[in-house]
Amino acid sequence: MQFSVSERYNSVVIQLKGNVMGGPDGAKLHARLQEFKEASKLNVVVDLKRVRFMNSSGLGMLISGMTTMRNAGGDLRLANAADRIRSLLIVTKLITVFKHYGSVDEAAASYAEAT
Repeated sequence: MQFSVSERYNSVVIQLKGNVMGGPDGAKLHARLQEFKEASKLNVVVDLKRVRFMNSSGLGMLISGMTTMRNAGGDLRLANAADRIRSLLIVTKLITVFKHYGSVDEAAASYAEAT
């Protein structure tokens, strides 16, 4: 898994690419989320558009990230989940836990609506 970071509408956008399976990549992502937390950048959008596959460790990585941001007073929201990833979220019932949007713009704009 690779990821890139940008900022939009006062939120951090993390675009994941490839297979999301936790492990060392998950540790790198968690470290990056800690940096955002310390910088008071608490609104995070994870763009899943380029994710080909996600296993349970990858799901755990997203849950951990969401928990980190929510405990700091922010949130982690999902955008662009492909059908196969959306199905995984439905089967695991995580679709009810994460706020999810059809595009990064919608997800990022949702933070402005919440304030």
